[in-house]
Amino acid sequence: MTSWQSHNLYPVRTLAPSTSPYLTPDRVEFQQEARAFAMDEVLPLANELDPRHEDIPDQLLEQMAELGYFGVLIGREDGGLGRGVLDYCLLSEELARAWLSVGSIIARGNGTGCDSVDPARRRELLRRSAAGRRIGAIAFSEPGAGSDLANVTCSAVRSVESGESGEDPRDAGWVVNGTKRWVGHARAADFLHLLARTRAPRAGRGPSDGLELFLVDKERGSFPEGITGRPIDKVGYFGMTTWELDFSDVRLPAAALQDTGEEEGQGFKHSLRWLNVARVQTAARAVGLARGALEDALSYCQQRVQFGEPIGNQQAIRHMLADMSAAVAAARQLYQHAAWLVDAGQRANTETSQAKLFASEAAERVTSQALQIFGGNGYTTEYSVERYWRDARLTTIFEGTSEIQRRIIADALLSENPAGRSGR
Repeated sequence: MTSWQSHNLYPVRTLAPSTSPYLTPDRVEFQQEARAFAMDEVLPLANELDPRHEDIPDQLLEQMAELGYFGVLIGREDGGLGRGVLDYCLLSEELARAWLSVGSIIARGNGTGCDSVDPARRRELLRRSAAGRRIGAIAFSEPGAGSDLANVTCSAVRSVESGESGEDPRDAGWVVNGTKRWVGHARAADFLHLLARTRAPRAGRGPSDGLELFLVDKERGSFPEGITGRPIDKVGYFGMTTWELDFSDVRLPAAALQDTGEEEGQGFKHSLRWLNVARVQTAARAVGLARGALEDALSYCQQRVQFGEPIGNQQAIRHMLADMSAAVAAARQLYQHAAWLVDAGQRANTETSQAKLFASEAAERVTSQALQIFGGNGYTTEYSVERYWRDARLTTIFEGTSEIQRRIIADALLSENPAGRSGR
């Protein structure tokens, strides 16, 4: 073990749960239970396995399933906890404080890939998702399509043309060809949530027209016939191996097309409703990382002695801690407010982008400041602060880069103030 916690050099500090008008007694209890699980079960594994670049163990996933963490957003009637987005984000902050990948894996459950117009089919998928028996991998991005998913070129074509053998083409299967990148948890997943183009965009409908979502069922630990993959060597975000996948004449049944009840070719537009949840959850995960770095820095600076006294007595260090604390608190309030708006049924596009932008960049700044407080020790793998630093950098990139969030926010601001309307 290489973390400073595992050597018991310094106590693990955990700041008390914050007070907020959004935190009901029930939510506080849920948050505290999640915090205890994260610190007692997840953090020791992170300290042991992250330096070895190992994946989240199955035993931990089973513990999380028993606690209902894969069904926070799924109704009780379908085996879930029946909670909202704010509860989901509170849980994500706690888990990410211990290990970012654990805060992320719950998004591969919680109803992902469970849309269907068939009530019986939908209920079956939701129950398996809530029980942690249907954990997916998101296969949206490509080497040439990241933030702009309208550039997706991975194709899915009908395996039988209209009129051939008298078969209705809607009953035909699909053949998929293309490459997907940044597919976390791909080999260990129960299914791939695949974004593919079924036809060229129609005039006047925009480049996202013609994109559909498919469910590629698979066995854990292997890839189906026609799919090959290679792990991507990352600088962080260990715990979930990330893959680049090649699809070569992969045959899928007709039912693999995720049936949303909308006109074919509109699947991607349907999926956009999840973006607000993804953004605000990323903000919560970023806060968890920043808080972990702050808590570790607080313990370290009270124990580390230089010039005959703890470095926490030095004004420069104290000012850094104050700035870090303010940034964490501000980011937390932003994400909690945005999550509350989503739960209230508000559009909240701007608020979730603001939360994601501010929290992710605050996390990068706070973890860097924490590493500075650790000095040379921070630049070793003997202390967990370097993990928070590496992982925080990613939060400014995935689920929409900071630049994309700024574009969304600016577009909203300008549309609300047409023709340069002035308050004078």
